[in-house]
Amino acid sequence: MTAFNRLPGFTRSAPGLEHRIWRRLPAVLLWGTLLPLLLAGLNHLLAPATPASGAADGALLQWDFAMLGVIVLNWTWVLTLGLGCFIVRVMKGPAYVADAYPMPPSSDDDDAPDRPARPA
Repeated sequence: MTAFNRLPGFTRSAPGLEHRIWRRLPAVLLWGTLLPLLLAGLNHLLAPATPASGAADGALLQWDFAMLGVIVLNWTWVLTLGLGCFIVRVMKGPAYVADAYPMPPSSDDDDAPDRPARPA
């Protein structure tokens, strides 16, 4: 007996937008991480070696934090889209039949569940 029994006669849905998004996610993750890192590195290279005031150093630090925020936002979007694409791909996959579960014999009195009486 196999663990998964496919439902006979079930036709799979064709891949749609989720397949195109799923295939682009690794590139989006890579470029969405590298571009802010490159911009932050370029900003550090173009910054003067000894800033004239503390404001320039603060602006450089603020730029670094902004780029870190862009990277984390990108990772969050990729994770969210990846999870959504995975769910759609699983739902479009083949249907499976669960194992048969014999119901226990019941009498006529057992058909209705016991409910507490309502107060009047």
